[in-house]
Amino acid sequence: MVNKYIYIDESGDLGLSEMSSKVLVISALIADDPRKLDRIIKNARRYKFSKELRRAKEIKFNKSSHDLKRYLIMKLNETAQCRGVHCVLYKRNLTSEYLKEHKHKLYNYADGQLAKDIILDHCKVEVRIDKSKGKQILRDDFNSYFEKNLRDGSFIDEINIFHSQSENFSGLQHADLLSGGVYQRFNNKNPLYLNLINKTTFPQYFKELWK
Repeated sequence: MVNKYIYIDESGDLGLSEMSSKVLVISALIADDPRKLDRIIKNARRYKFSKELRRAKEIKFNKSSHDLKRYLIMKLNETAQCRGVHCVLYKRNLTSEYLKEHKHKLYNYADGQLAKDIILDHCKVEVRIDKSKGKQILRDDFNSYFEKNLRDGSFIDEINIFHSQSENFSGLQHADLLSGGVYQRFNNKNPLYLNLINKTTFPQYFKELWK
């Protein structure tokens, strides 16, 4: 039986030009029961936001109205046993030539730093990350590195990592919402969505790299 579910998504890009984002945000939503996450999305689709979401295969931060984003965050505040962990990477201070030249390694590094701050105790874990790596060798490299860092400081019985289409998993859509809100705060100095989160009922942890 799975005890913890981790959903991971990112906002920003891996580019290093002046036109690129200032930060890369990797967010993890850790939940005990994915059915509660499913219920939030289903209710949004069936009732208040049925018109907005009629043709949408999935909910994306950048394509959703303010009212929808606010609704989802408020519902997450009410969902027991969920928390968010975020890695904010300031790309302007990146000095490693290796990471500059190997963007997939830069992405893995940020995810690994995120994983180190997810502390779990004697449980089975299912990790789902939004599917972006086309080559199996890159997925295998990510999985190995992420699992190594997730186990660092935790006591985990079993870890299963999947690269999935976000339209098929509500948890990934919620992770996109979280990463989008964090990105607005750290890249655009807009704390609106992050301020909507009730840190008491829905705890958040932030790691800032190379600030």
